[in-house]
Amino acid sequence: MLDLTGKVAFVAGAGSVAEGWGNGRATAVLLARRGAKVFGTDFSGEALAGTGTIMEQEGHKHWAGRVADMTASDKVKQAVDECLERFGRIDILVNNIGGSAPGDPVSMSVEDWDGQMDRNLKTSFLGCKHVLPVMERQFEEEGKGGAIVNVSSIGSMTFHVGGRVHVAYAASKAGLEAFSRATAIAYVRKGIRVNTVVVGMMHTPLVGHRLTKQLDAGADDLVAKRNAMIPMGRMGDAWDVANAVVFLSSDEAGYITATQLVVDGGVTAARPGVIEAPSA
Repeated sequence: MLDLTGKVAFVAGAGSVAEGWGNGRATAVLLARRGAKVFGTDFSGEALAGTGTIMEQEGHKHWAGRVADMTASDKVKQAVDECLERFGRIDILVNNIGGSAPGDPVSMSVEDWDGQMDRNLKTSFLGCKHVLPVMERQFEEEGKGGAIVNVSSIGSMTFHVGGRVHVAYAASKAGLEAFSRATAIAYVRKGIRVNTVVVGMMHTPLVGHRLTKQLDAGADDLVAKRNAMIPMGRMGDAWDVANAVVFLSSDEAGYITATQLVVDGGVTAARPGVIEAPSA
């Protein structure tokens, strides 16, 4: 089950914003544990090195990383080319780059709006732009295409967050999900599946590193508040996200495309439209 031996995974955003298990780091490591060769990128060399250290400690020899700005087309192409030079193919693409900033159309600066669109939407567009031809060529030559998983957020469905509006985050994540569906249908006859993991409130390093500062809250109080909002009674963690990504990347999900897998402990079903703390 979920055996990825012989597959090569390209993971954009394979680091973690702080020490511990962020979604991208857990995904990269779990892919390796399932047998995949993993090529990871991150804008932070320190974050990427942390993932590399874990790979080395666990004995995953087929790992490579590159510091790259995934909002720049030429940098994305360079990273894809390096992955191909190292491993010869790409079977799995995980687009796991993003970030949130509060604001409504009046209060948000044009620079913040553009930055949100770049990080949350353009990065997935560029990842697909440069990896899809690789997967299409593999399908033509071998009959094996690939699987793409884009990581979104319940911010695409819940628009009033912690008393603040996040118009750019909501718009970019909703756009990402539409982009995934459209791309899936465009390539459905070419052996390529495209799906989205929609992430809820997770207990990752992001909570202590960023959200406590944004919300001016203590870490323990914020964790308790977020746990209480979730029907399951607790936040998920990076491994919940990683498990969803690995499943959609695997052959066991071979008949699944153009869909969204919501990983949120029931939040969006129980409280549609409004939540009280940012997703992570």
